[in-house]
Amino acid sequence: MKSSSTLKQLRVADSAPQAWRNGGGSTRELLAWPAGADWRVRVSVAEIAADGPFSAFDGVERWFAVLSGAGVALGLPGGEHRLTPTSAPLRFDGSAAPGCRLVDGATSDLNLMLRAGTRGVLKRALSDAPWVEDWRWRAAFVADSARLVADSARLEAADGLRVELEAGTLLAPLPPGPCRLVASRATAPMFWIGVDADVEV
Repeated sequence: MKSSSTLKQLRVADSAPQAWRNGGGSTRELLAWPAGADWRVRVSVAEIAADGPFSAFDGVERWFAVLSGAGVALGLPGGEHRLTPTSAPLRFDGSAAPGCRLVDGATSDLNLMLRAGTRGVLKRALSDAPWVEDWRWRAAFVADSARLVADSARLEAADGLRVELEAGTLLAPLPPGPCRLVASRATAPMFWIGVDADVEV
């Protein structure tokens, strides 16, 4: 059973930015499991400041979502995909290394990367709508402050679980059963992450 003491909050503000080799942006890594170069699951937030291609990640499934800014246009096989902070996350092959064009200025973006045959999903969360997908490891990311609510009968606390989240926070692992995110701002992007592996935070 999960309680609030087993949950970890990984904040963008606590992660040092790592500059891209091409100078077009930077990345703040929130989670890499296992640690080191041979990770299977990686969650990060990127700041894209200039047009340019993404790095290629062979054998990696990528999920990408815009958190702030006017958005981006990604050039992928089959055509250009334009994403804004209201768009659903985009899944694509990491080896494609799409070109990225900023729509109107810099953006902040959420990235989920999976490799070694690991399955997963990055899904937009609607405020106060329950998420019930049963992945082996589940997490939530909020771009703005929000509250996580879990009302599972399997929780230790009789009244469920309530966790207040600061802006730019990854919360994991989520308890079993339905979970809800309640937004402090109606348009703030929030996301569920599910992975078919026993990720350690």
